[in-house]
Amino acid sequence: MLWALFGLVVAQSLGFVLIMVIWDFQIIDEMRDPEVIRTHINAITDVQRSVHVWTTSTLDVTYPLTYGALLAGVTRRSLPSVFCLPALAAVPTDLAEGVVQVLALSSVADVLEWKAVLTPLKFALLGVAIVLAFIAIGLGRRKQLR
Repeated sequence: MLWALFGLVVAQSLGFVLIMVIWDFQIIDEMRDPEVIRTHINAITDVQRSVHVWTTSTLDVTYPLTYGALLAGVTRRSLPSVFCLPALAAVPTDLAEGVVQVLALSSVADVLEWKAVLTPLKFALLGVAIVLAFIAIGLGRRKQLR
């Protein structure tokens, strides 16, 4: 199961890259400054904006579910369940960020100030989850060598 999740994370990551290359735009998932995001949204074409909305509404919904399950699963193999919390908490944080993005990209509502909180929180949780997953992998290898 973990290998399947890993394969899905790789495929989904490549999906983001392909979408950005084919439609020639940068996704706003890494951006946190509301003014920079507003400027970026105003600079992209209607087609790019539509593609971004669809990407965020589909691929960027499944992506956190996949990476969250992968990181929590890897971590749980060698560490107590509590250490899975950063991976699990990253999922709703990423999904909330996606809602903010879709609202802004579709001109429904501008609540981009939330990106200034959600994006750094998402990356912090994800960073901790990745470190914990690598620690768990190391502990698992260590047990195998004994």
